[in-house]
Amino acid sequence: MGDNELGTFLRGRRESVTPAEVGLPGGPRRRTPGLRRAELATLAGVSVEYLTRLEQGRDRNPSVQVLGALADALLLSLADRMLLRRLTKEADGGDPLVCAAAPPLSRTIRPTVRVLLDRLEPSPAVVLNWIGDILAHTEGYARLTRPLGLLDAERPNLVRHLFTDPRARDAFPDWDRVADDLVARLRHEVPLHDPYVTELADELAVTAGAEFTDRYAEIGAIPRGVGSRLVDHPVAGRLRLLHETLALPDDGQRMIVHLPADDATAAALDRLQGRRPGALRAVPSTG
Repeated sequence: MGDNELGTFLRGRRESVTPAEVGLPGGPRRRTPGLRRAELATLAGVSVEYLTRLEQGRDRNPSVQVLGALADALLLSLADRMLLRRLTKEADGGDPLVCAAAPPLSRTIRPTVRVLLDRLEPSPAVVLNWIGDILAHTEGYARLTRPLGLLDAERPNLVRHLFTDPRARDAFPDWDRVADDLVARLRHEVPLHDPYVTELADELAVTAGAEFTDRYAEIGAIPRGVGSRLVDHPVAGRLRLLHETLALPDDGQRMIVHLPADDATAAALDRLQGRRPGALRAVPSTG
């Protein structure tokens, strides 16, 4: 691609998208393959002049919001969105340095927290840091989430999985509500101007687009620490789970414990985990 890989990538993807794919009329006199610059600029909400500078390599530092809008307009796959983000960082000189004054992001748990997890078996329980990295979990959690693909990544992250893995949409019938809660927590329950959150948000602005950025811009959203969640599990079927969130403030971590909300869910989890019936009991309804 030469020394303008970002511009070449954008132009190539623009020329590979047909007007019909984005809901535009084709017309008989089109000399340009794919979309015209003006059409893509309109779809992405940027000026034609700015898009021209990007494609010609005269601007190599687009904002993550612009990248997300271009990725949405070009109907990019997740792989192409990740490539777009990498090309942009390379064009701008690489990843930004993490602020030295920022508190370190914990990726390990205390031994006492590990003991608590062990005592919670066979309940699905997980410990997360403030950006949603999965640090530790019970075997019950692994049996519940591994078929959903949540633990596939080398460094699993709950937020990244929800927004970038299509299996997450299949698993959560109330996906929008789950996404609202996770982003609200990412937005409001972390250190102000935290560089780790900024880096994850920049990544998801490109890889997930407006689905993420619209939620991240919603300042008034408040995360829920307790509640219920439906899961359409590929092995266990429809599950109704209650969850409690326990803060571990010294480490900036939290533990989430999932409990069956009804007898059918309790029985399904017992079967999933190969335990005798009754190992998990449904939480009695208070209403």
